Amino acid sequence: MKKALITGITGQDGSYLAELLLEKGYEVHGIVRRVAIEHPQARMWRIRRILDRIHLHSASMESYASIFDIVSDIKPDECYHLAAQSFVSYSFEDEFSTINTNLNGTHYVLSAIKRQAPRCKFYFAASSEMFGNVEETPQSEKTPFRPRSPYGISKMAGFELTRNYREAYGLFALSGILFNHESPRRGGEFVTRKITSAAARIKLGMDQEIRLGNLDARRDWGHSRDYVRAMWLMLQQDEPEDYVIATGESHSVRDFLETAFDMVDLDAREFLVIDEGLYRPSEVNVLRGDASKARKKLGWKPMVSFQDLVKEMVESDLSWYSKYESPWHEQFRQSPEKLKDG
Repeated sequence: MKKALITGITGQDGSYLAELLLEKGYEVHGIVRRVAIEHPQARMWRIRRILDRIHLHSASMESYASIFDIVSDIKPDECYHLAAQSFVSYSFEDEFSTINTNLNGTHYVLSAIKRQAPRCKFYFAASSEMFGNVEETPQSEKTPFRPRSPYGISKMAGFELTRNYREAYGLFALSGILFNHESPRRGGEFVTRKITSAAARIKLGMDQEIRLGNLDARRDWGHSRDYVRAMWLMLQQDEPEDYVIATGESHSVRDFLETAFDMVDLDAREFLVIDEGLYRPSEVNVLRGDASKARKKLGWKPMVSFQDLVKEMVESDLSWYSKYESPWHEQFRQSPEKLKDG
């Protein structure tokens, strides 16, 4: 039985990946912070249904000693490094923490694998935000990186570090350059989830407006379930290579907003408030990926369309919020995951 180690297992991608690996017969281990162990109902709602089938280990991505000990004990066959401070807007507010946590965490895991499990296949969760101020559209594995956020910079550094460990030490280490991917498990701070939860709350009479920033930014949005399948396929190859994972379609925030509100028979313009405080200091205007290499070498392609992705998220939020009877209770102004916290 193969053993897999997932950092960030309690997140959107980590939860879907853990489910996929269990289906494939893996022994699944995950690294979580101690606060998650102490408050499982609050911190582990995405993996609640599989808690009795996985092995969780308490550690901090800022502690090399704890990472080293876990890798030494498990000696995984595959490691999926997904843990990161991944909210781009927050990275502008705390750039030091974002860069230190994201880069050092990657370095610690790579170093521990090199020393204690050199045959382990390593996956690094890179990001389309590395492309930044793009020089070409669509973006492929050959497109130069020009990140425009501390988050994008931290991911670019992690990408180069992973490449260096592959070339210098011979590790099976690669990066998946994943474009935006969403699901009902997306955190409430992200714009897509903010839109779908607002559509549900307004439809149910629980709110009256949605506040957004730049509606013209365009992204290549896919479903997390499709993208974790690509992660797994990358580590099943004979040689480690980096891959772009994307749908090849680009939609604006305005498109996402209008699609979500149309699904609940509402006109988004009647409830929209533009908030200049939600604009990024430097915006990435257009991201659209070219995943032809993944299609050819991995046999991968997205299965969930943009319309179906938005529909699934809206229906999930409608189902969640409709459980409550008091429309103006303060809890309705919180995201579902915060409500699940307790």
